[in-house]
Amino acid sequence: MILPVTAYGHPVLRKKAAPIDKDYPDLDKFINDLWETMYKTDGVGLAAPQVNRSIRVFAIDAAAFVSNYPEAEGFKKLFINAEILEREGEDLSFQEGCISIPDIHEDVVRKTKVLMRWQDENWEQHEEWIEGINARVVQHEYDHLEGILFTDHLSNLRKMVLKRKLSDIAHGRVNPGYRMLFPQLKRKK
Repeated sequence: MILPVTAYGHPVLRKKAAPIDKDYPDLDKFINDLWETMYKTDGVGLAAPQVNRSIRVFAIDAAAFVSNYPEAEGFKKLFINAEILEREGEDLSFQEGCISIPDIHEDVVRKTKVLMRWQDENWEQHEEWIEGINARVVQHEYDHLEGILFTDHLSNLRKMVLKRKLSDIAHGRVNPGYRMLFPQLKRKK
């Protein structure tokens, strides 16, 4: 099932997501829905908070980057209870976007290597260094689990420039071509 994507301004995107265990209700169905939603929205990654679940789960399929970044070949993983243990390498700027913040793409600086620990859908523990474009995508999705959006990494000047566009998204004045769940904003009297 295609799930509605939570839009910028929705409070779930600012919460630190909770870890889960294998008894989480209907986890297999949720994982399938997460993958299906990610592909339907043309995302390369999707975190549970982006579909209104404040749990530590995200999916990544970096295949869209293969033509420019060979390390993306075959990088398709589900991350449960992920932790970034270390960040290394140079600071690299790259234009990022997010399906929760449609029609905005900005340069974000991130490290080129991360040491990750996570469980997969079979509850097997993994710990490995992830590099290049894959590290960038992992850091972007991991940020969602921490209540951080890619726009938080921008300069104050860029945030001011984008303020109107972000407000339009939060108020539902956007049409990305997929269902979105908008925040219930209080109206000024």
